[in-house]
Amino acid sequence: MTLTYNETIHSRRSAWGAVFSMTLCVFVLIASEFMPVSLLTPIAADLDVSEGNTGQAISISGIFAVITSLFIAGLTRRLDRRVVVLALTILLMLSGVVVTFAPSYPVLMLGRALLGISIGGFWSMSTSIVMRLVSNDQIPKALALLNAGNAIAATISAPLGSLLGSYIGWRGAFFLVVPVGLLALVWQWISLPALPPRRDRASSNVFRLLKLPPVALGMAAILLLFMGQFALFTYLRPFLEQVTHLGIETLSLTLLLMGLAGAAGTWVVSHLLNHRLFSILIAIPFLMACLALAMIALGDMQVPVVLSLVGWGFLGTAAPVGWGTWLTRVLADDTEAGGGLQVAVIQLAITAGASLGGLLFDAAGWQTTFALSAALLCGSSLVSLAAWRAARRAS
Repeated sequence: MTLTYNETIHSRRSAWGAVFSMTLCVFVLIASEFMPVSLLTPIAADLDVSEGNTGQAISISGIFAVITSLFIAGLTRRLDRRVVVLALTILLMLSGVVVTFAPSYPVLMLGRALLGISIGGFWSMSTSIVMRLVSNDQIPKALALLNAGNAIAATISAPLGSLLGSYIGWRGAFFLVVPVGLLALVWQWISLPALPPRRDRASSNVFRLLKLPPVALGMAAILLLFMGQFALFTYLRPFLEQVTHLGIETLSLTLLLMGLAGAAGTWVVSHLLNHRLFSILIAIPFLMACLALAMIALGDMQVPVVLSLVGWGFLGTAAPVGWGTWLTRVLADDTEAGGGLQVAVIQLAITAGASLGGLLFDAAGWQTTFALSAALLCGSSLVSLAAWRAARRAS
């Protein structure tokens, strides 16, 4: 397949302003998605529901993100992509308003559902839009920039939410999404060019892509990667507190270092993807599996564990950049449908990995959960190798 991009946009310095505006939107989306983690107690007390029910505010956004990612390409196939992105950003702001002023639990969940639609739609289209904004050799860097916004937001959303909640309340913390979202909207309005829909679009049924062996194997590798990553990552705090015996200050610093390492990892990997794509896709989960096994062996030793987690952050945050670049190579002419399928697979993998890891954590101990993570990640590395061979046969 031949990758094409908008030559007019490329002549205007590749519309990097538009890429930065999308990065800001990613930051707000991810910060909004995970902010409830640190605000469950005050939300539950204010709305008179249990903390367990309040935690479903995260699940509901994930469910609607999956549904949206599977169907948005077909539902918006006749619309300018610029209009769709602006509409999704407006939906993000509307979600912030609904959650802020929610008088009851059902209204809160409605606001979170709107956020899920925005997340699923935006991530599904982000890769295809980036392909039309920058030249082929700049795609990995642009995707790395988007993922850096993701990494920073995931790192600071929980502590920032807790800090803001203590000063301005949980409603005030959520309302801050609105002005930052407005800034992203204005920036997108100014910088995003017209992006008319492609006339030669194939069927909007994303599942048809699984008939292609390289795509099916790639999606399987992505599924195993994110299942393995979140089977371990979701239960880091109890591991660090109960096994490694880190105090809250050291724990917070460790998580911050993981986020910073992730931002560095996206930058380093983005410079290697043009020539080492499949080598990186195979190596990242294998190295992460080694780190999981190292933490099993050295779980009570603080320095080795912290160093392992820094390496985990470096590799894990860079992985989506690699698979986003893979999408532009394997499905260069159908990245919107492919992006929707990829987002759905990732969301499902996160849910499955966290759920299965939690069951093992409670039933058999943290070592079993970390061993599961290592096994899934090794599986991802092997399936990535198979995807590389299938891609070579198809080319």
